[in-house]
Amino acid sequence: MTINLQSKTAIVTGGSRGIGLAIAEQLLAAGASVAITGMTDRHLAEAAQTLGKAAGGGGRLLPLRADVRDPDEAGRLVESTVERFGGLDVLVNNAGIGLFAPVADMSIEDWRRVIDTNVSGVFYCTRAAIPHLRQRGGGWIINISSLAGKNAFPGGGAYCASKSALNAFSESLMQEVRHDNIRVSYIMPGSVRTRFSTGGDKEGTEWKLAPDDVAQAVCDLLAHPDRSLPSRVELRPSRPPRK
Repeated sequence: MTINLQSKTAIVTGGSRGIGLAIAEQLLAAGASVAITGMTDRHLAEAAQTLGKAAGGGGRLLPLRADVRDPDEAGRLVESTVERFGGLDVLVNNAGIGLFAPVADMSIEDWRRVIDTNVSGVFYCTRAAIPHLRQRGGGWIINISSLAGKNAFPGGGAYCASKSALNAFSESLMQEVRHDNIRVSYIMPGSVRTRFSTGGDKEGTEWKLAPDDVAQAVCDLLAHPDRSLPSRVELRPSRPPRK
């Protein structure tokens, strides 16, 4: 499926690295104006340099330092994007964190960081974006989840719980806004070759999904006709190592 996103505006949270960076690059290549968030100026500057070509010199790219765990910053992110580009058509909630430890050993601070980023941050950004999507007559909200949301594992109590919650949030939201012509979908990738997990991009991990694979799934969703809604996408490596 091909897609033309000229005159469309998207936000990609956590867009300065990894999966988010790949999503932003493909949206820009399709003609969209894109705001990305990051937690540090250095990562945002590096992302802007990487995305410059796809953005046609940068005029369609808006890098914003924002912590989605803060509802005020999430609101400013949306408002700044609308002010710069005139509206909002697509929100990709990609910002996420993975901290792994047995429940008995996990600190309260780490638990809160995972839940506040992976669940509350999505809520804050979504809540701020919905009025602008309605004003445009519809749009898309795409949440980047994980197969960990349905396949729990030891040491993943916080992360698995956060992604399971994100899945349920997405299902409920989808039913609430579908008649506003806002389509909601969540993508559940398996192992992705990024620096998200320790050693995730080292030699011998080529079997994993690439960030571009997840980005392609986002663009494929956006290319679907208005009458269809693929509300959940499970994305797995084709040939994982044999156990």
